[in-house]
Amino acid sequence: MSISGWGVFSTSVRLFLDEEMENISWNESLADSEGIGYLAWEYPTNRLLQRLPLGKYSAACIIIWGLILSCFAGVKSFAGAIAIRLFLGVFEAAVTPGFALITSQWYTKKEQGSRVNIWFSFNGVGQILGGVVAYGIAIGTEKHGSSIEPWKIVFLFTGVLTILLGLVFYWIVPDNQLNARWLKKEDRVLAVARVRINQQGIGNKHFKMYQVKEALLDPMTWAFFFYALIADIPNGGITNFFSQLITSFGFTKEESLILGVPGGAVEVIALVLNGYMGHITNQRLLCSLGGLVSALIGIILIVALPESNNIGRLIGYYMTQASPTAFVALLSMISSNVAGYTKKTTVAALYLIGYCVGNIIDAPRYVPAEITIIVCLGISLCIMVFIWWWYRKENARKAEIQGRPDYVRLENQE
Repeated sequence: MSISGWGVFSTSVRLFLDEEMENISWNESLADSEGIGYLAWEYPTNRLLQRLPLGKYSAACIIIWGLILSCFAGVKSFAGAIAIRLFLGVFEAAVTPGFALITSQWYTKKEQGSRVNIWFSFNGVGQILGGVVAYGIAIGTEKHGSSIEPWKIVFLFTGVLTILLGLVFYWIVPDNQLNARWLKKEDRVLAVARVRINQQGIGNKHFKMYQVKEALLDPMTWAFFFYALIADIPNGGITNFFSQLITSFGFTKEESLILGVPGGAVEVIALVLNGYMGHITNQRLLCSLGGLVSALIGIILIVALPESNNIGRLIGYYMTQASPTAFVALLSMISSNVAGYTKKTTVAALYLIGYCVGNIIDAPRYVPAEITIIVCLGISLCIMVFIWWWYRKENARKAEIQGRPDYVRLENQE
C-alpha cells in the first residue's frame, strides 16, 4: 500500500480510536513517520535492489511489510504506532522501484508503459478492498460484537493477506529470466532475446559512479524529481476536503468508509485506460495529462461549487483520483528510457524521494489548501509538458544523427 493509499485504513482506525486519541493529530503524525522511513531508506534500498537478487529481495520486503502491519494489532500507545509506521515506510520503499525494475527486465519499451499502469492500478483495487473490508468489519462488529477490537481485525486481515501475497510473489517472480523456474531452458534464452531491443540488458550488479554523475547531470532526472515533489503536495489537502464533504453529507462514520470505494474504481479505470491509450498511440506522456486535467477540474469543482451541492463536490473528489496517471507515466519512462542499471536505480530513487517529500510536506488546511492544490496541479501540468517537449527534441536529434551517411551502428550494441 502506498503512502497516499493509506487513507482508507487510517480512516478505519480513526473510526475505532476516536475516543482514545481524540486530542492527537495522529493521522498526520503517523503518515509523516512512514514517510520519514520511506525517505531515509529509499536510496539504500535501490542500491540493494541492484546488488541483491531482485525477486527475492522484493519478496522479502513484502513479507516483512506484512509482518510489521500485523504487529499494528498489538500497538498499545501512540509511540508504538509511530514506530510501526516508521518501519512500514522502510520496507515499502523497495516495492515501487523493484516492480519498475522487474517490468524493465521482462517487457519491451513499447510494452512497459501499459504494464506499469496495470500493476500500479492495484493501489485503487486496494482502496476498494480496504473500504469494503473496513466497512464490513465496522458493521459486523457493531451488530454481533467481537472478542478483539475491530481496528485490530483490520490490521490482522491486511497483514496476513500481505504475507501470503509475498510468499506467492517469492515463488512466482524470479530474479531474472535465467532463473525462472516456470520456463524451460530454451524459453529463458528467448525471454532475454525478446527484450534485446531495449538495449538495457537484464541487470548489472556493479555500482558505476559515472552513471550516478550522469543521472545527477541529466535535466530529466530533476524534472522527474520536481514533478513528484510538487504533484504529491496536494495529497493531504484533498484528503482533508473529502473528510469535510462526508461530514456535510451527514453520513455515519461507518458509511464514510464506503464512500472511498468509487475513488479507487476511478483510479483503476484511469490508469488502465491511460496505459492502453499510451500503448496504441505511443504517446504515454500526452495521454497521461488527461488524469491531471481531470484532477484539476475536480478540485475546482470542490472549491467553486456551493456547499449545498454535495453530489457535485463528491464527483469533484472522485475526479481527483485520476491524478496518478502522470506519476505512473514518468515511472514507466524511468523503466524504459533510462539505460544503465546504476543510473536507472539512482533516477528511480530520486523520483520516489521527491514523491515522499511531497507527501510529508502536505498541503496546508482550509483556504490556503485550495490555492496550494490548484497551483501544484497547474505547475505539474507545465512540468509534464516540458518533459514531453524535451524527449521529443532529443528523439529528433538522435534520429538526425542516426540518419547521417557516416553513422556506424555498433555490432551487437544491444
